[in-house]
Amino acid sequence: MSEPPIEQELSASQPKNKVALIEAALYVAGKPLELKTLATVVGFRSEDKVKELARSLKTKYGSDGSCLEVLELSDGRFVMQLKPQYVQHVKRLATRQLLTAGPMKTLSFIAYRQPVTQSYLAKVRGNLAYSHVKQLHDAGLIAEERLGRTKVLRTTPNFADYFNLSHETPAMKKQLEQIFDHIKASKGTKGLPPGPQPQSAMSSTPQNA
Repeated sequence: MSEPPIEQELSASQPKNKVALIEAALYVAGKPLELKTLATVVGFRSEDKVKELARSLKTKYGSDGSCLEVLELSDGRFVMQLKPQYVQHVKRLATRQLLTAGPMKTLSFIAYRQPVTQSYLAKVRGNLAYSHVKQLHDAGLIAEERLGRTKVLRTTPNFADYFNLSHETPAMKKQLEQIFDHIKASKGTKGLPPGPQPQSAMSSTPQNA
């Protein structure tokens, strides 16, 4: 007699443990994970089954009053993160140093205006932008490409994952514009600043980031 498909065997045996495995994977990763990655963790071949379990975990976190949440991103990945309303209260305890205001403003400008040359960035943000660029590059948040005597700067996939933004540049810019508009509205001003600072809205990072 042939063995039952692995999906049937595992789904019939402690399905709650499979949800717990997805929960553990998202917790440990601290960044968005693809369905195929989660599938290897729980031992399923079917990504649809994994999606079903991940969505049940998302529902659980959405209804139990936890400080954490599970999000399904537009590209199909899932991520566990701290809910935005808790970030300001605990960010000083983060083991990974958060960006200070200056580098964050520079990163925001690069993300929204990309691709942008380093020379133009320095003209807008000042000479401190050069040290900010080095810090952001070392952190893996931006990429550099030589263009004559200057560099062209863009954000990396790590940046998108870190701030739960789309990997597609046009979609990312729309998301950033919404963040900037929200921040400006909360301060009673209008329009995008030359160097926008999405410090509060973009600090909703995965909990282990």
